[in-house]
Formats: sequence, C-alpha cells, structure tokens
Amino acid sequence: MSFGVFAAVLAAALVHAGWNVLVKGAADKLAMTVSVAIGAGVVAAVVLPFLSLPAPESWPFLGVSVLLQSVYYLLLARAYRIADMSLAYPLMRGAAPLIVAIFGATAFGETLAGGQWMAVGLISAGVVALALGAFRQPLAITGAVTALSNAVVIAAYTLVDASGARLSGAPVAYALLLAVLTGLLTIALAFAGGGRLRLGTRTLGLGLVGGAATTLSYGVALWAMTRAPVAPIAALRETSIVFALVLSRLVFAEKIGGRRFAAAFLVVAGVVALRLV
Repeated sequence: MSFGVFAAVLAAALVHAGWNVLVKGAADKLAMTVSVAIGAGVVAAVVLPFLSLPAPESWPFLGVSVLLQSVYYLLLARAYRIADMSLAYPLMRGAAPLIVAIFGATAFGETLAGGQWMAVGLISAGVVALALGAFRQPLAITGAVTALSNAVVIAAYTLVDASGARLSGAPVAYALLLAVLTGLLTIALAFAGGGRLRLGTRTLGLGLVGGAATTLSYGVALWAMTRAPVAPIAALRETSIVFALVLSRLVFAEKIGGRRFAAAFLVVAGVVALRLV
C-alpha cells in the first residue's frame, strides 16, 4: 500500500467520524440521518453530470449497494437513538473489517500476508475492546444488537462495492451515483416507516455538510480499493473509531477510562503494522 493511499484513507476515517457526531448530537437522529443521505445525494448530483457513467457491468452491484446503504442509514439512526456513540460506533465499525477480511479473501482471491492478517486482527480486536466497558449502560444490549447488525450491513456493502467499483471503470462516478440513489431510497424508506419526519432548514443545512463528508470519505475508500487489497483498506478505515472516541469525549463528555485508551492503542498498533507490512 503506497503512502498516498494510506494517508488518504486515514484522512477519510477522520471525516467519517466527524459526520457521525452530527447524527449523534441531533435531537431527531432519524431526521438528521436522512438529511445526511439527502445531502450526500445533492453533492453527488452536482458533480455527476461531468463524469462518465459507470460501466453497465457494475449496475447490479450498484443496485444491491443502494438497498444496503439505505438500511445502514436507518440502523445508524436507531443505534444512536438508544446507545452512546462510544458504544455504537466501535461495534458498527469494529466488527466489519474481520467479516470483510474473511469473505473478501474468498471473493477477490486476495492472499494476505501473515503480517497483514495480524494488523487486521489488532484493529478488529482493539475497536471491539473499546466498547466492552459500555455494556453497563441502559439499553446496552439492544444498542449492541443494532450496532452489530449494522456491522454486517457495512461488511456486505463494502464487499459489494469493492466488486462494483472495480467493474465500473469509474470508481468516483460509481460512488457519486450510489450517493444519489441511496439518498432517494433512504428518504422513501423513512417516510414509508409511518413516522413523522421533520426536515427543517437547519437540519437540512447540517445534512448537506454531513453528506459532503460521507461522500468524500466513502469515495476515497472506493478509490483506494482499486489501488490496494480490500481487507487492509477496510481495516484502515476503521481507525475512525479512534477519532470517534476522542470526539465523543470532547463533544458529548462521554466517560472514557484506561481500558478504552488501551484498546485504542491496539488500533494504532494495527495501523502501524498495516503500513509497514
């Protein structure tokens, strides 16, 4: 993995943690999540006309990913409604790399070196360990189940999009079209759920910021997956958990003890190992 790819994915991880703070901090988390999906679609729609469309071979993957990412947004809102960010985020982002590593090696025929598997394991163990101290909180079991369910969804769309982006011949256009279609389906599913969705001007404005952030973050990840093996890229993205841990303490004053800092060290160690092997 080149330094440029490494640095780009690490920066994308910080951006990803940042837009999750917007959702967690919102009074109406479903409205903010839907606004982020809409914002991502709007940003993508502005740029997309200047690019060539992805190759038709990638369209089936695109369709599956749109459904998966819409489910991801709805589960994200639910997870943050019932659990702390320092619990939900580590579980959502921490369980996914191991799933991707196991199935990605089969799906793409990629053989990872022993050191890379060690790095993936360190990152996965670290982000899961970050959440262990949070299980004493109310609704922790429900929050954990929701977050882990979303981890499966994250792993699924990561693998689907890795294939789709490679077949598209235009990974940036693929990511932008994905954002547009996901925004449309997410808002449709949210309204179909029967609840009242209040999308005020401020919520939509913040959603536009969050949408730009998530589009940039995932677009960089998809680009990186065309330049390096999928599992290390997916694992490196999950270093966003370290950024999320810091932000949850600074923004929401969530309690973070020595155990979580030790777990964060495992993540950092995994990142260093991933860079060196």
